[in-house]
Amino acid sequence: MPSFDVVSKLDWAEVANALNQAQKELAQRFDFKGTDAAVERNEAGIVVSASEEDRVRAAIVVLQEKLIRRKVSLKHFEVPKKAEKGPKGSSRIQIKVQEGIETDKAREIVKLIKDSKLKVQAAIHEQSVRVSGKNRDDLQAVIALLRRAESLNIELQYNNFRD
Repeated sequence: MPSFDVVSKLDWAEVANALNQAQKELAQRFDFKGTDAAVERNEAGIVVSASEEDRVRAAIVVLQEKLIRRKVSLKHFEVPKKAEKGPKGSSRIQIKVQEGIETDKAREIVKLIKDSKLKVQAAIHEQSVRVSGKNRDDLQAVIALLRRAESLNIELQYNNFRD
């Protein structure tokens, strides 16, 4: 019985490369001189800090450009509206990294698949959704359906295809 997994994974090697490139650009650009602008990864996500809030926002734009250039989707990153105040009047923003499919989104994906009336079964497995069916064409129709679904607002990959 053919099946595949719907996952939402982040290529951490590409993210690390984008972080390094962004840090280099922040160190070289004239408009960031003396602002102590920095982009770092920690266990909670990515921290962008600088001496002023507008420089933090500009550093985030630089980081996003580097991520886009490395083909990393910005749907994985949640940038808060407000900047936190740091020591000595500096500002910082903690960007949350979303990896994996949350249970609510997984349920939404399963409901979307069941409402399509295709002859497939969808089951939630930890951070992914397994879709299986008798016909390979039905599975390809499910992939097309999920690609068109803009209400999900998460980046999806389709892997582990078995015949």
